[in-house]
Amino acid sequence: MRRWVGTSTILIAVLLTACGESTEAPPPLEAPPPTYHRDIAPLVQEKCGGCHVEGGIAPFPLQRYSEVFLLRTAIQAAVKARIMPPWMADSDCTEYLHDRSLSDEQIELISRWVEEGGAEGDVAEATAGPGPIQGGLSRADLELALPVEYSPTRSPDEYRCFVLDWPESEVRYVSGFRGNPGRPSIVHHVIAFLARPDEVATFQALDAADPEPGYTCFGGPGVAGNTVTWLGSWVPGSNGSDYPGGTGIRVDPGSKVVLQIHYNLSGANAAPDRTSISMRLESSVQKVAIMQPWANPAWVRDGGMSIPAGQADVRHRFSFDLVPVLSNVTRGVFRDNEPITVHSAALHMHTLGTRARLEIERKTATTECLLDIPRWDFHWQASYGLAEGKVVKPGDRIAVECHWDNSQPGAKDVSWGEGTEDEMCLGTFYMTQ
Repeated sequence: MRRWVGTSTILIAVLLTACGESTEAPPPLEAPPPTYHRDIAPLVQEKCGGCHVEGGIAPFPLQRYSEVFLLRTAIQAAVKARIMPPWMADSDCTEYLHDRSLSDEQIELISRWVEEGGAEGDVAEATAGPGPIQGGLSRADLELALPVEYSPTRSPDEYRCFVLDWPESEVRYVSGFRGNPGRPSIVHHVIAFLARPDEVATFQALDAADPEPGYTCFGGPGVAGNTVTWLGSWVPGSNGSDYPGGTGIRVDPGSKVVLQIHYNLSGANAAPDRTSISMRLESSVQKVAIMQPWANPAWVRDGGMSIPAGQADVRHRFSFDLVPVLSNVTRGVFRDNEPITVHSAALHMHTLGTRARLEIERKTATTECLLDIPRWDFHWQASYGLAEGKVVKPGDRIAVECHWDNSQPGAKDVSWGEGTEDEMCLGTFYMTQ
């Protein structure tokens, strides 16, 4: 009996040991090496495919394995440094439309693919990705170009305005905009101003008084007060965009477009330019919109935005209640002291800029972020569409804050100015009421 019990005890111990061993987790399976067709191509198409196509804004296409493989190490370096895809807005600020940024996991996947040899894989394993991030101008119903080619004559900076005919015979609404610089190497920015029928004669007189094509127009389109409506703008890195559905900027028949072009010759020689603009048009919209620039008037008028030489982090901030301001500049588009909705936001500085931010300072003493650019790059500017419009009420203030580094050897004191070597701190908003 005792021997039987001892044998049973041993057997139970063996079984318990075996059961204990079976509960241990098996070693994790190593992930298969990433391949182009299965893992990388869908990601490249989604995040890069909107620009890196034949004829796109990017300088070369990334549509085939051979194209991506050839540039794989450069792609790895660019995504790890978050230089590409060019998405400068911080997602911690708010949620934006058409976000091209890569997650940490996506960057790691691309890096691993490169480091493990950049395998092509089997095309049969290709997965259907979401396709290129949307954005840009979906259709061009009207294109307006300079009437003739123009070669800038002033160095390093020249502002030139050209009065363009508006061909539509009925009321139309601009519901999307794209600037097409003819010579991107010398075009610093493009702004399309709307000259309403009662303003046309003023601009035509400015044009007629200058014997060359167009006329000089530093600062604005050449009229006092600079309250002329914007239709859209282009800066380096812009690819145009549709405006939010059901909205548009009203243009009456008999209007003109005053196209301001800032030429800069500090890095390139003068050359004939024939910049154009493309617009999407609607016959009616649910809400009439405006595009509103935003900066401290004292910076522009009084040179109050001093950026001393030798300073590594110079900060300037301005905030003001925008709602009552609009009643003075929108020419009856908006009702007095009614809330407005901001649908997109953009920031503009020059080459000394390091970071910038737009905020709503609520009258409840809280703040709400509109746009945060923690790493400014003059060559990658954009207007960022908000996933959900931000309502600004009377008593709220919109703040713009910019930072600059002016500590480089040989630096000079800088302030607000129109030249590329001057500086700016400017926000712009697309808004409705």
